[in-house]
Amino acid sequence: MCVTCNYTIHRKDHNFGWSRDFAPAVTCRPGDTIHFECLDAGNGHFRKESTAADVGTLDFSKVNPVSGPVLVEGAEPGDALKVTFRKFIPSGLGWTANIPGFGLLADQFPDPALHMWSYDPSTMAPALYGPKGRVPLKAFAGEIGVAPVAPGVHSVVPPRNVGGNLDIRDLAEGTTLYLPVEVAGALFSIGDTHAAQGDGEVCGTAIESQMDVELTIDLVKSANLKSPRFTTPGPVTRHLDGMGYEATTGVGPDLMTATRESVMRMIDLLGAEHGLSPVDAYVLLSVCGDLRISEVVDQPNWIVSFYFPRIVFS
Repeated sequence: MCVTCNYTIHRKDHNFGWSRDFAPAVTCRPGDTIHFECLDAGNGHFRKESTAADVGTLDFSKVNPVSGPVLVEGAEPGDALKVTFRKFIPSGLGWTANIPGFGLLADQFPDPALHMWSYDPSTMAPALYGPKGRVPLKAFAGEIGVAPVAPGVHSVVPPRNVGGNLDIRDLAEGTTLYLPVEVAGALFSIGDTHAAQGDGEVCGTAIESQMDVELTIDLVKSANLKSPRFTTPGPVTRHLDGMGYEATTGVGPDLMTATRESVMRMIDLLGAEHGLSPVDAYVLLSVCGDLRISEVVDQPNWIVSFYFPRIVFS
């Protein structure tokens, strides 16, 4: 347990949406450090012995629970919360699923699939994937944000200008995130913790893993942010760069089509070079492959590249 934290938010204090009307779990002062007990994106649905059949019984009304909210004294519309990630405390168990109807290539992968992960939470050594794969880990939170000003309860599925399901893997230890405040007190929450994710999270899930998170919440008055921004403490891809990358591309006048094509070509490449089935390759790409927009100025065609770290099969 964090000895320097001012408060602890327990797992029972969570919601399945964002709302300005949720009662705060605690009230903190700017500069306080808080220990959050976070649930995984499946709300504890998957166990070590789970199989693909369990994907079909997932309760989608209870996904991506967010712990909180925290009311921050003095926070007013137009301010920004300054959130510094101090520590992630992983559980050692995770899951990645292909959920029918969800993901970049949902039309090509209509059947459920599930991979359960076991990793060392103390060393965060690369997690095993099949007989040869080793996926480098990097803990972070996918859902993080404050309450929107619009009334009602808002879904946890999409990202928003005040945060939400950002799924930015660089919101990791040492990073500072700034969130625009729209309601008095901000009402900050966090959840959807991940042990690893590729940029794009192409199958729709990362290594979803229950964790605790320690962070410091501060306040920047009159920041007038329009959307989240963040600052990293150093390089963000060094855990993947050691052996270089394989990269495939999609080229055309539509960015989404080019994105899909770049991923499909990497799935084909992993099948040819490493013997992975298409769905196994798709799941793997979601946790450690990176989408990048390489060019959007040389009309009529744009280029999207998909980078796969060679270190996974080194």
